[in-house]
Amino acid sequence: MKKLLLIAVCLITIAITLTSCTGRNDDGQITIGILQMMEHPSLDLIRESFIEEMLALGYTDVVFDHRNGVGADMTTLTSIAQIFVGNEVDLILAIATPAAIAAAATTSDIPVIFAAASDPVAAGLVPSLQQPDANVTGTSDALPLEAIFDFAYELAPHIQTFGLVYNLGEVNSVAAINNAKTLLVERGLSYREATVAGTGDVQQAALSLVGHVDAFFTPTDNTVAAAMPIYAQVAIDAGLPIFTGADSMVLDGGLATVGIDYSILGAETARMVSRILGGALVADTPVVVMQEFRMIVNRNTANAIGINLEGLGDYVEIYP
Repeated sequence: MKKLLLIAVCLITIAITLTSCTGRNDDGQITIGILQMMEHPSLDLIRESFIEEMLALGYTDVVFDHRNGVGADMTTLTSIAQIFVGNEVDLILAIATPAAIAAAATTSDIPVIFAAASDPVAAGLVPSLQQPDANVTGTSDALPLEAIFDFAYELAPHIQTFGLVYNLGEVNSVAAINNAKTLLVERGLSYREATVAGTGDVQQAALSLVGHVDAFFTPTDNTVAAAMPIYAQVAIDAGLPIFTGADSMVLDGGLATVGIDYSILGAETARMVSRILGGALVADTPVVVMQEFRMIVNRNTANAIGINLEGLGDYVEIYP
């Protein structure tokens, strides 16, 4: 598969200073610009599974122009989107909400298909899930918050107060946190918040909550995910569990999640793109909200903070 991906990918770069392939060539070749918010395991998996599924669908001559942004820095993301527009790519795949916002604001003509936008309506990407309108639609990784907090109670029933760590600048995170607050209040639980502006703020934000909370919760926040090992170490040192919105955050030291399988999301996004390249109108293509979830626990983290995993059902994946 790696060999196929190397053949298929036209350019992979973190910076935005390199020139790349232009749009549709004289021979009719299709170019898809892939705007990824940042380099991160979950986002990388979406991109890789998207390309793999596109190849499986027969798009072996498509040029994939992949460029990473730097977190939620909208200036960089917008600059990349502008390069894609200038190169007249045939379609933009925007991975994560900030990338989608940048792409959607840059063009009203080129189809923009987002992947892993947790709340595309709140982010202003589409007016509704069923009728996306204009040139923007995609796949959503909306969190199953009730299932996450049910799982948290199953693993640590003593929790009364959650520490909410997230980037106030990520619209997707703010929407998830607001929903989480409502749910926690309904359940008679309390919370305290610590917001960050960049990955360098995550350690101090987590430390500020130690001694005041019984557990942490962070949604699919890309900024916090990038600093997950540091965040996890603060929690482990304090003997506190972290419940997350993404499986990669558990693999990086969080305790548990009920989250999206991003390989499935990437493949579903590819099938949507295939339909649009085949002539389907973006405005008539509803947003797909993923419904397949994984329950995953980090065994090493559980052992480190004294969480007993005995008695969990076979449906729970225990890592490693």
